[in-house]
Amino acid sequence: MEQIIFHAHEGFAYLIILAIALFLIALFTVMFSYSGKITKQLRKSTLITMILFHTQFLIGLLMLFVASPFMSIVKSSGMGEIMKTGVYRFQYVEHPFSMLVAAILMTIVNKKVKSNERLTLKIVFIALLAIALVMMMMPWSKLFP
Repeated sequence: MEQIIFHAHEGFAYLIILAIALFLIALFTVMFSYSGKITKQLRKSTLITMILFHTQFLIGLLMLFVASPFMSIVKSSGMGEIMKTGVYRFQYVEHPFSMLVAAILMTIVNKKVKSNERLTLKIVFIALLAIALVMMMMPWSKLFP
């Protein structure tokens, strides 16, 4: 069970990288177009990216509470031990919290893209912030050893 959750989380990470690339292409195409009108391609890529962010976050939560030693570390040593150790802090606090914020920001972007006719700088900024959070907090050494 734990291996299935781990491999699903890792597999979705690759899908997210692909979805982010397609989303950025669609975003920049609309951003640099003459009219700035939101296209069907941008709407679809935003929706797919948001769905993948949310699915990945839910799999990550499942992995955190079911398939990782997080709860046993908290029970034995307390949350202070996790916050003192850099590897634990990244894996159990910073990474999940950043991914939650990125999923929320991507949800906001999806709502704005669906409800607006034209792409605004505010939408672009929020989208790039969500992408930057994901890219900064992704454990690259585990994905590409």
